[in-house]
Amino acid sequence: MTKSIWPQGDKTDVLIQSARGGDPDAVNQLLDRHRAAIHRLVEMRLDRRVQQRVDVSDVVQDVLVDASGRLDQYLSDPGMAFHLWLRQIAWDRIIDTYRRHRVSAKRSMDREQPINRGAIDESTMNLAIQLSDPGLGPAAVATQHEIARHVETAIETLEDADREVILMRHYEHLSNLEISEVLGLQPAAASMRYLRALRRLRSVLEQEDETG
Repeated sequence: MTKSIWPQGDKTDVLIQSARGGDPDAVNQLLDRHRAAIHRLVEMRLDRRVQQRVDVSDVVQDVLVDASGRLDQYLSDPGMAFHLWLRQIAWDRIIDTYRRHRVSAKRSMDREQPINRGAIDESTMNLAIQLSDPGLGPAAVATQHEIARHVETAIETLEDADREVILMRHYEHLSNLEISEVLGLQPAAASMRYLRALRRLRSVLEQEDETG
C-alpha cells in the first residue's frame, strides 16, 4: 500500500511530549512537520472550483492557526492520534471554506466534495490496478489519464459513506485502524465498510464498461 500522506515515525511523539512540557520550539516543529500533509489533504479534497478563488496555502495556514490555538486542550486530553486530530480540523476548514465560497454544483453543498483530479493520478492508477479484472477490458488498454478519469468518475457516483472510505484508504492512505478511529467504528466494522465500498466501485466500473 502506498505510504500515508501523514508523517510517520516516533518524532511526532517526542515533539508532543516536549510540547506538553511547555517547549514552544517543539510546538512550532510539531505543526510544521505536518504542514505538507495538511496541504496535500486540502489540495486533494477542496473543490477545484473553490481553489480558483482561494489559495490552498491560506487554508493550510488557517488550519495551523486553529490547531495552535487548540493544542493545549488536545495535549491535556488527546482523544485520537495527533495526525487524525489535525485531519479533523483540516476537514472542518475544508467544509467551511466551501460553504463560504458557495458555487453552483451538481452535488449538495453539505455532501463530501469531488476529489481534485489535479494531483492524484498515481493514487487513481494504483486503485485501478487493484480493481482490474477481465471484465474491465477496454479500461485495461486505455491511456493512464483515461483510466484515471474512468475510476474517478465511478468514485463520484458512489454513496457518501462508500465514497469517503475509498478516498481515505486510497487517496489519503489511512490504515483501517485510522479509518475506524475517524469514523468512530470498530476496526472490523470499518473493514467491512471498505470491502463493501470496493465491491460497489468495482460493480460501477463493470457496468460502465459493459454500456460503454
